[in-house]
Amino acid sequence: MFNLLITSSAFENNSRIPKKYTCDGKDVNPPLDIEGVPKKTKSLVLIVDDPDAPMGTWEHWNMWNIPPTNKIKEDSVVGVEGINDFAKHSYGGPCPPSGVHRYFFKVYALDIELSLPIHSSKKELEEAMLGHILAKGELIGLYSR
Repeated sequence: MFNLLITSSAFENNSRIPKKYTCDGKDVNPPLDIEGVPKKTKSLVLIVDDPDAPMGTWEHWNMWNIPPTNKIKEDSVVGVEGINDFAKHSYGGPCPPSGVHRYFFKVYALDIELSLPIHSSKKELEEAMLGHILAKGELIGLYSR
């Protein structure tokens, strides 16, 4: 499996996510740059979650069937958005109740496009990806209120 390099012009890995991309700001997704997408990639998947949430890992966004690209622009929808833990089909930015939380922006390159119902959760998405991941990478952002 190959590694993808995921970066953002909005924040560095393991550094603070600007307020604009959180529930305390405009609550739009930050821009992401993706390097190392394999030539055989048919689609990308993006999962954003918070493993530090009090009730277990909180899913903020999942999107699949993103055409192979090296960029996901700020405030954009470039694939099929599944249901997140806010019960919405959209990006839900960091909004921790207390303390500093880590937010993982994970990108996967797949050798297929996925056939999933729009109400699919992260768990269903991860199950559908099994055996089809060519490359993966992640960017970690931090946020506290």
